[in-house]
Amino acid sequence: MKVYKFGGASVKDAAGVRNLESIVRQADVQDGLMVVVSAMGKTTNALERVVEFCDAGKEDAALNQWIDIIDFHVAIMKELGLQPGTDIRLQGEIPFDPALPYDENYDQIVSMGEIMSTQIIAVYLLKQGLSVEWWNMPKLLRTDDTWREAKVDSETSAAVIKAGWERPNRPHIVIAQGFIGGTADGKRTTLGREGSDYSAALLGNYLDAESVTIWKDVPGILNADPRIEPNTVLIPSLRYMDAVELANSGAQVMHPKTIRPLENKHIPLYVRPFGDPTAAGSVISDDGVGPIGIPVYIWRKNQILITMRAKDFAFVLEESLSEIFDIIHRNRLKVSLIQSSAVTISVCVDNTRFVPDALEALKARFNVSYNDHLSLLTIRGTTPEILERAKAGRTIMLSQTTRRTARLVVKENDN
Repeated sequence: MKVYKFGGASVKDAAGVRNLESIVRQADVQDGLMVVVSAMGKTTNALERVVEFCDAGKEDAALNQWIDIIDFHVAIMKELGLQPGTDIRLQGEIPFDPALPYDENYDQIVSMGEIMSTQIIAVYLLKQGLSVEWWNMPKLLRTDDTWREAKVDSETSAAVIKAGWERPNRPHIVIAQGFIGGTADGKRTTLGREGSDYSAALLGNYLDAESVTIWKDVPGILNADPRIEPNTVLIPSLRYMDAVELANSGAQVMHPKTIRPLENKHIPLYVRPFGDPTAAGSVISDDGVGPIGIPVYIWRKNQILITMRAKDFAFVLEESLSEIFDIIHRNRLKVSLIQSSAVTISVCVDNTRFVPDALEALKARFNVSYNDHLSLLTIRGTTPEILERAKAGRTIMLSQTTRRTARLVVKENDN
């Protein structure tokens, strides 16, 4: 069997859904095809605004945003020839409970994007005569209740999913949601932004897939983001280890957790363009070529650089490192870079809504300063000439250089 994963950009409109149908039709589905789908277009961002409005008590704004989301999906359904309310009945009420914490409400609301997209696609494919079944992943992919970054119980999930896959007379094609799972008591959870890739990798692992393919709006794995660097180069082949390093540095090609489930069972991961399904794209596997022979530029945006100095001038690195990282861990900050001296420690982290609480906790123990509106540029395969060109015209807040890798924290407007 094979696993295909389609992101939001690939199913952002009716034309995208028809293209998905075309790609699925070209696949050999006799051994089974698991199709993992994200929310349509920018639906996740829109649902996040619903959560924010609800939490702020802005009921009218939340309802208007929710109606816009429903109308967006209804328009796609109509263009596909589906009948809203007959073929598919979308949820009318916002699943918000003011008694619940913000992050729990987030998961109940934002997860609706994947539910709606996969319902539409499953019904559409059925009406096109394909052998299709819709799976409700919150009932199959078991997680804990770490809202917004749920931890997967792979032993339980694998057993349930494998039993469902191996049952007699199962349809050839299964449509499943990426990004979401569920707790033992039936609450929906999310696996972290861009977590659909991770979902596809887990399903590939549980079902011993022949391969996993991620369909994207780029030719494959590129050496830079084409929205930032105009002259990009396709990387046709990568080893698992190199792919993990790229993902953890902030490369948008895949979720950082995607590789390990596939590497554990030696399952190749293909990254291919949904706009040109016949193109080879890129492959990540045991046989991948490495190290990468061209420089790779990875931008990680919306960063904040936090610098800490002990109030009593103690040696920070020796005496306070564990305390600092305990605060960082408890406040769920994502560290992208660390630099230390005898008396200071600087960390570059994603600038999320958890940062203010972390700063307050750090200020209780340390002298703290920070700079926001920053980006982190990682260059793998750098040379002195490449590094000089990267620095030109940019305000460098911090830099690190090893033999082959350079990391620059720069002001965001200098990208």
